[in-house]
Order: sequence, then C-alpha cells, then structure tokens
Amino acid sequence: MISTTQTNQIMPSLWRYILRHFRVGIAFVILFVLLGITASLNERFFTPAVITSTSNQSMTLVFAGMAQTTVVITGGIDLSVGPIISLSNSLASAIFSETDDALNIIGVVIIVLVVAALAGLINGLIVVYGRLQPIIVTLATASIYSGIALFLRPRPGGYVPDVYGDLLTRRVGQLLPDSLFGEEATGIAAFFESLFNFIPTSIILLIIVLLIVWIPFRRSQLGMWVYAVGSNEGAAYMSGVNVKLAKISAYALGGLFAGIAGLFLTAQTLSGDATTGTVFTLQSIAIVVLGGTSLFGGSGGVAGTIAGAVALRLIPTILFFARVNPLQQPLWEGAVILLAVAAGASRIFTVRSRLDTMR
Repeated sequence: MISTTQTNQIMPSLWRYILRHFRVGIAFVILFVLLGITASLNERFFTPAVITSTSNQSMTLVFAGMAQTTVVITGGIDLSVGPIISLSNSLASAIFSETDDALNIIGVVIIVLVVAALAGLINGLIVVYGRLQPIIVTLATASIYSGIALFLRPRPGGYVPDVYGDLLTRRVGQLLPDSLFGEEATGIAAFFESLFNFIPTSIILLIIVLLIVWIPFRRSQLGMWVYAVGSNEGAAYMSGVNVKLAKISAYALGGLFAGIAGLFLTAQTLSGDATTGTVFTLQSIAIVVLGGTSLFGGSGGVAGTIAGAVALRLIPTILFFARVNPLQQPLWEGAVILLAVAAGASRIFTVRSRLDTMR
C-alpha cells in the first residue's frame, strides 16, 4: 500500500506535470472530441480504408507542423515552410527517372532532403549572422524558394514512380506478399494479418521519423540548448549555451522536416506542383498554436503538433458529413483554433507571477 507520505510526494509532482502539459492536453482533448463526432457521423470511420485516408490527408501537415515547431521553440517563426515543401515536391518530380529502380528512389529522397535541410540552414545563417528578424528573413527566402520551385516545375506534372507512392500511402498489409500468412490464416497469423491490414504506412513513416530524428534531437544537448534559447536567450548565453549553433540547427532541422513533408506530398499526389505547398505555411503555424507550443518559444513539442494537425484535418470531414456549406470551413477551423488557444491560455489568468508558469 502507498503511505500518506508517498501520496503527499506524488500529488504535487502529478499536479506540476498536468500544469506543464496543460495546453498539449487541450489539443488531445479537442482531437478526441472531433474523433468522436466524426465516428458518430460516419459509421465506417474506423475501417482500414478510412483510417488510411485520414492518416494520408494529415501526414503532410503533420511534418509541416513539426518543421514549424522546431523554429517556434527558439522564439522565431518560419514563413518558408510551405515554399520548401513546394520546392521539395517540384524537385522530386523533376529528378525521378521513369523506372522503379530502388537506387533511383533512394537517391532522389536523399537529394531532396539535403536540399530542404540546406534551405533551412540558409534561413538560420541569415537570421543569426545577419541579425535580422526571422519573420522578415523567411518571408524573403520564401519568395526565393517559390521561384526555384516554379523554375523546376513551371506547370504541374512530372513523373513519380507508382511504387514510391504505394510505399508511403498504402497499408502495411497491402505491401506484404500474399503468401506470407497463407490463404486461410488462423490464430496468431490471422491476428497479425488483420493488424498489418489496418496500419497505414504513413504512420510507420511518422514513427520512424520520430525515433530517428526528433527524439534523439530532443534528448541531446543541442535540443536542450534550443529550448533554453527560446526560454531566455540572454540567460542561455550567460550559461554557456552556444546560441548561434542552437538557432541554426533548429532552422536546418525545420527544413529537413519540410523536405519530408514535400516528399510525402509527392507520394500522395504522384506529381509535382510548385504552388501546392503554399497553404501549409499558415496551417503549420495554426497547428503549432493548437498543439500548445508557445509562440514566445521555450516550451512545446511535436506531440501536440501532431494532435493539432489531425484535428484540423478532421474538421472538413465533419462538415462534409454534417452537410455544412464548404464555404464555412475556414470559419469553423478558426473557431476550433481560437477555442484551443483560449483554453490553453486560461491558466495565465490564475498565476500570480511569471515564475508560476514554470512550475
């Protein structure tokens, strides 16, 4: 049994944890509410096909939000996220060869990711060494990256291998050979067959990116520096934090995530379009706010961003099945975001000093 002393020790720690993750929790509450509404309107929502479709529709925005999150944590903002997505999409559709060769696909993916990370790196270098406001720098580079994308893909089109699209947008079970489980699988084999037929490969991609990129970065010294810079740049500098390296790394990582978003968009559309990524700039900022990351920097993470992205993508589905005029979609999207921001900010009115927000 747990003693009274242990209970007294656990409760304050639990309360501090709840307060620290209050805004992220609001994002998940909104997501679960929207999931419940969607399921009540569409009885087929939890079928493999609909789950896969929802995941695919959300994933580009998820990665765009992750790109924005890394920059916002430093206290900056990146208006070039959408153009980098367009650049990645245009570049991929321009350099894919008309074969299904695995080496060609891997080579294209590497080239696109390097170019996208370089674009983010350029943003960071100008912000740090040019000592300019991030919003001005990224507004300018957004025009440059959009221009490059239009040069590469002056009109929509290009070639993207079908196998590349299938690899990222179908279900795991659809990519496995039919002979793996047999014609009439039973027991454990039948369970795994059903499980693999339910899991979208886009979810697997997200998990891989989180495990290989975000989690190691978040737990590294560099990741702690990024959060420290966003919390208080002056104090971080006086504590020995390499502020310049932290900021540049955040922008470069943001470019990498935007490149992943562009590559997934390419798999989803199987074509290139130099203007298709523009919409993701403002939407990525919206889901960062919705996900509980502070625009002042120093707090937040990708968990809330992912929840915010899926929630934002569920709104059109709800409006469609509720037979609401599609022209009212921006109104309801804005209402949900405002609700989340208002709920997340409600604790500010209860604190007695700025230090209370850090407890």
